[in-house]
Amino acid sequence: MTRPVYNPLDRVELGRSVGQALLSGDCERLPPDEKFAGAGIYAIYYHGSFGPYERVALPGCRWPIYVGRAMPAGGRAGLVGLDAPVGSKLFDRLRQHARSIILAENLDVRDFRCRCLVVDDIWIPLAERLLIGHYRPLWNGVIDGFGIHAPGSGRAAQARSTWDTLHPGRTFAEGLPPGDNLEEVEELIDTHLDEHPPEVDQSPLLSEDPFLGEADDSE
Repeated sequence: MTRPVYNPLDRVELGRSVGQALLSGDCERLPPDEKFAGAGIYAIYYHGSFGPYERVALPGCRWPIYVGRAMPAGGRAGLVGLDAPVGSKLFDRLRQHARSIILAENLDVRDFRCRCLVVDDIWIPLAERLLIGHYRPLWNGVIDGFGIHAPGSGRAAQARSTWDTLHPGRTFAEGLPPGDNLEEVEELIDTHLDEHPPEVDQSPLLSEDPFLGEADDSE
């Protein structure tokens, strides 16, 4: 019988260790009370009463509705590790998300919590993909558009995102053409949660293929 060989430097193991460090951190307000420096990864949790999210609104920070990253400048182009100033990239990203939620007509930012972890830039995309592949958060797939900003030149005619259709209120989305049908979106949510049901007891960060989830690149 052949036993599996444990390699602590395997990329999945490295990503898992970063993900577990995030999940063991404090459950904080969104955004956190104090500004801090650094880039990294984060998870956002919902505890409110919006009907379609009932199964996700578990007590405590147990099942994220969104997982994201905040890369340092140049990170997406591969220019990491060049000692460029990072600033408060991660905190600023969480503050932007809080602003989007505040603008939404049917959400209350007080119903949200977050975990965040400042991470060396090389490990950020790896850990993010592992977390998304494990949890399959609603706002990373089914309800897309949470992380976008106002569309730039040439994109003003694009359809309203699913997130902005379900949660109207962001000014830049109001003038965009209508997006998905609300009834169809709610059916997609139910189907997704049937296939990937949130667990009351947070499961270990394990996955046969942690890279199934798509990273959110809309910073």
